[in-house]
Amino acid sequence: MTKYKLEYLWLDGYTPVPNIRGKTQIKEFDSFPTLEQLPLWGFDGSSTKQAEGGSSDCVLKPVSLFPDSQRKNGIIVMCEVMMPDLTPHPSNMRATILDDPGAWFGFEQEYFFYRNGRPIGFPESGYPAPQGPYYTGVGYSNVGDMARKIVEEHLDICLDAGINHEGINAEVAKGQWEFQIFGKGSKKAADEMWVARYLLQRLTEKYGVDIEYHCKPLGNTDWNGSGMHANFSTTYLREVGGKEYFEKLMKAFADTREDHIAVYGPDNHLRLTGLHETASIHSFSYGVADRGASIRVPHSFVNNNYRGYLEDRRPNSQGDPYQIASRILKTVASVPTA
Repeated sequence: MTKYKLEYLWLDGYTPVPNIRGKTQIKEFDSFPTLEQLPLWGFDGSSTKQAEGGSSDCVLKPVSLFPDSQRKNGIIVMCEVMMPDLTPHPSNMRATILDDPGAWFGFEQEYFFYRNGRPIGFPESGYPAPQGPYYTGVGYSNVGDMARKIVEEHLDICLDAGINHEGINAEVAKGQWEFQIFGKGSKKAADEMWVARYLLQRLTEKYGVDIEYHCKPLGNTDWNGSGMHANFSTTYLREVGGKEYFEKLMKAFADTREDHIAVYGPDNHLRLTGLHETASIHSFSYGVADRGASIRVPHSFVNNNYRGYLEDRRPNSQGDPYQIASRILKTVASVPTA
């Protein structure tokens, strides 16, 4: 028998952006356990804005697990929060979202490294040289002496965990980076994104650096904000598609613009200004290879008879991938395929 360190993760009840929480229990197993072998566990919901102190018990239900290479015999356990009667807690978005294994999602998570109230690489007052050389940049003057070390280490940890991490790059603003997660099925893709976020935040503890997910941390300045562009496709979109279906789909996205914005992350009005490669929050647009559109249409999609994937550029870096993926699927499901 081996004693495993099980790190149970869940999303708390804070709004508009939940925080990821975690605590460890030790359990013995003959070998690396299956999901079905993992027990339910409880926590004090009054400390996470998920219960009152007089009735504070909440339940953690394991939904996915990942090897944790940073701990001996470590396992990360992603959980849903349940009520004591095992019905989903009101804060449990995962339990209510649409899911479809034929729906594929690729999330592009942008973020800033922060220390002492400003992005790393920024001077104590004022700003560094203007944007331009930082995107996919190299060299100390562009990326500093810490960021690349962290993102490379985070990449390895994610790959060790079996997360489908697809890449990293320095972003447009100094101190800003991005990683990409791809998954088949909205729940799987979102689980892996939340765990990847957790692993990044845990990693930076030892570097004395915070991760800033706010979509426009530098406010009304000429510095880019942070998004979480959502690349998506369905079986029908990949295999059948067609221009007529695509145009109906875009109309459906236009008609549900406000519904999408409502779950695409708070403070998006600060980011979706029509500047810095964004579309205005007040309109909907699409265009081939247009990074300033609400939905960017790849050349490969058009050249393949309107089949493949599309990129919704409106979700922001604080957004909940469960809700983002579910909202996209609701809109896609509203368009007849016959």
